[in-house]
Amino acid sequence: ALLAQSGEPEGGAPERGEPDSPAPGDGPHAATVAGLLSGVEGPGRDADGALDLDLLVVLDAPQLDVETAALLTESLPDGARLVLAGDPAVLWSAGAGRVFADLLASKACPQVVSRRPDLGPVGELVSGIGIGELNQVEAPGKEVVIVPVRDAGEAVHRTVQLVADSVPRVIGVPAEQTVVITPGHGGAAGTRALNVALKERLNPGPGRFGGFDPGDRIAYSPTPGRTVPGRVVNADAEGLHLECAGGPVVVPKERVEQSVRHGWALTAHQAVGVRWPAVVVVLPGDAAQGLSRPWVYTAFSRADRHLSVVHGVDQALPRAVAEVPAKPRTTRLPVLLRPQVPAEV
Repeated sequence: ALLAQSGEPEGGAPERGEPDSPAPGDGPHAATVAGLLSGVEGPGRDADGALDLDLLVVLDAPQLDVETAALLTESLPDGARLVLAGDPAVLWSAGAGRVFADLLASKACPQVVSRRPDLGPVGELVSGIGIGELNQVEAPGKEVVIVPVRDAGEAVHRTVQLVADSVPRVIGVPAEQTVVITPGHGGAAGTRALNVALKERLNPGPGRFGGFDPGDRIAYSPTPGRTVPGRVVNADAEGLHLECAGGPVVVPKERVEQSVRHGWALTAHQAVGVRWPAVVVVLPGDAAQGLSRPWVYTAFSRADRHLSVVHGVDQALPRAVAEVPAKPRTTRLPVLLRPQVPAEV
């Protein structure tokens, strides 16, 4: 059996646990989907070229795009069983398609609903968002904090203050266990601006390695649509040395600019599949048009113990939760699956 996760978390915890990989022949294995398909993780392939397993469980399955899902299913041997697990309310895959949602809608395979709402104020808030309600929750331990701001400049200032001072002092979560989530990379309070401000406060340096210094938090994209959080270790003639998912990664100098970003602040798509002890969600005024219920649900549910919302979008937030569903995607998968659904007797 193999337990595969769609992402490669580092610096946070996967949503449904992060089991250690046992030795071959010693029970189930754990791997990432990318590692499994490339052959660097998992049990390998049999003589026919199929994955050498009889059961594959894929966590965070809503992140599977059409191409990856096709490669995965084509790699399974005859008679193997495939279990897809995930929260259907989170953002869909960055790549084309909505495989998990289409499978659910088609009812072409057995479905088991097993999600238990998270406990505490954050869990109560997220559960309400999932059904289109943005409720005010009781948070006696400051588990949920709303920080109103007037403009993007104030949003950046308050975010740095929260990560570097308020959350460690009041909540007891250090800065390295806190992630910032914002709707986009650009703008006065996007990930680029926030990462510049957070680096200046948390790990100042000249950026002599292509803009990076040892100790910088980064977001590494080995392939488009896939993000691996990590840290910079050093750099030499080989390239930029990172620590990602507990292991070393070397990014050649010519690929650093296109595949490595600073990672104190992420987009919600980059953060899917991982949870952190504390999360600061930044909603500057220019983010209002990009908000939707799946975006808010995904961003807010990344928090395990504490959620701060730097709030500058006024009524756009409750309106997005109540009225703005996921942007439609047109796929042929439901049509192709329809003949597989047995007729009701």
